Amino acid sequence: MPSFPLRSSRVVPALYRPLPVAPRLALPLFGCPVRAGFPSPATDYVSDHLDLNEHLIAHKEATFYVRARGQSMIGAGIQDGDLLIVDRSLTPTHRCVVIAVVDGEFTCKRLYRRAGRIRLIAENPEFPAIDFNDGQELQIWGVVTNVIHRMSP
Repeated sequence: MPSFPLRSSRVVPALYRPLPVAPRLALPLFGCPVRAGFPSPATDYVSDHLDLNEHLIAHKEATFYVRARGQSMIGAGIQDGDLLIVDRSLTPTHRCVVIAVVDGEFTCKRLYRRAGRIRLIAENPEFPAIDFNDGQELQIWGVVTNVIHRMSP
């Protein structure tokens, strides 16, 4: 079984340029949760302010966004067109959703890493897993930490 680097090199490609300072945008955060079941009396109460950059991004220097394309990860809650937040500083472990480069092409899949075997698993039964042969190259670019998707009207 060939060995594959699970961390990409520290050379940062031109397409990945983090902002030196992310702009702060704190919006009101209501103190009571909104029920998704039966209605409850509304409370006009703002308990705090929330900046999604602070809430969703742990390592701003190592984080980038990428758009998902296709249906292979719908079982993981990733839909076509979703915005993925990817952290390059995290070590990819078994069952993480990762952004990977396989033979020069980007993909988003769940990492399988057990008993010396490495695979990339789709979260849709209509898509096959990616198994590796000698000579194939795999680079993990980062771990997907959050998914943002727009609700349909």
